[in-house]
Amino acid sequence: MSMNSFGHIFRVTTWGESHGPALGATVDGCPPNIPLEAGMIQVWLDKRRPGQNKHTTQRNEPDQVRILSGVYEGKTTGTPIQLMIENTDQRSKDYGDIEKTFRPGHADITYWQKYGIRDPRGGGRSSARETAARVAAGGIAREALKALVPRLEIKGYMTQMGALHLDRDRFDWDAIDQNPFWLPDNTAVKDWEDYLHQLRTKEHDSVGAAVEVVVRGAPAGLGAPIYAKLDTDLAAAMMSINAVKGVEIGEGMAAAGLKGTENADEISMGPDGPVFTSNHAGGILGGISSGQDIVVRFAVKPTSSILTPRQSITKSGEPIEVVTKGRHDPCVGIRAVPVGEAMAACVILDHVMLHRAQMGEGARGKIG
Repeated sequence: MSMNSFGHIFRVTTWGESHGPALGATVDGCPPNIPLEAGMIQVWLDKRRPGQNKHTTQRNEPDQVRILSGVYEGKTTGTPIQLMIENTDQRSKDYGDIEKTFRPGHADITYWQKYGIRDPRGGGRSSARETAARVAAGGIAREALKALVPRLEIKGYMTQMGALHLDRDRFDWDAIDQNPFWLPDNTAVKDWEDYLHQLRTKEHDSVGAAVEVVVRGAPAGLGAPIYAKLDTDLAAAMMSINAVKGVEIGEGMAAAGLKGTENADEISMGPDGPVFTSNHAGGILGGISSGQDIVVRFAVKPTSSILTPRQSITKSGEPIEVVTKGRHDPCVGIRAVPVGEAMAACVILDHVMLHRAQMGEGARGKIG
């Protein structure tokens, strides 16, 4: 039974382990004649790549992607696209002490309980390194979206890191790519740096985060009732990212505290079509995109690999104190931003293609 694939028409299968020779993705269903070269994918992998600054793991991987199939003379052929990213900076010896130990907060114990075998080197398949393959696939999805929905834009950023929250009154869209936290407020970067430095170096701890991904320019009509809702697939895609423990669309859990008069986005007729006074729904109504910005948010748990001793057990059931050594992210939410963007790109492209398959080019309900 294979559970390493996602998507309906644009379908992605990832493969490989953290400390194996390579990892990658097989992308099936990409439209033909889409301009595609390795450099177009590499730009997104460089956003996720480890070792770029002091706030992420110092594992130094170039994450150089190779396209092995599905492209001819710089364009996709419509056949499966095989992507490969070699692992070059593994330090498997860092994990020798935990081969027979279950690290608290990790998938070690559940992989063992399910399969009776596990790869202790960096967590094997459960490692966040697997997300490099998703980002590569997302790079293909972005190129296809450029051709099919040219005005569409996908942007992710952090809204929370532990006790620190984004001040939305200071939201600056242009600041996102100017700092290592993908934070839409350059004035807060120093506070975030100091906070993470204290946790990592003084307290030997880690911290969780919240990431928001916005899709601008998506057409109305993406998604379908009942089991192919756009928000269903977006939520599943984000929830599948390593360390993600919660997903929201629009107001999300905060909607539980609102009244109907506060939550329902009122509609008026504008010169170019319907205009909404607010976007509590996150751009999705009844599982179908409304034409507004699509807003999805997810929570990432603190990195479980920390130098502070934690209590656990061995495979034989003996108690043990665990200190996880090696090179780890103090806040995995930082590198989760480009992963969230990639998953959104894959889902949106998939639903663009699903819509065209069912409805054709011209079928849309007219208003006005």
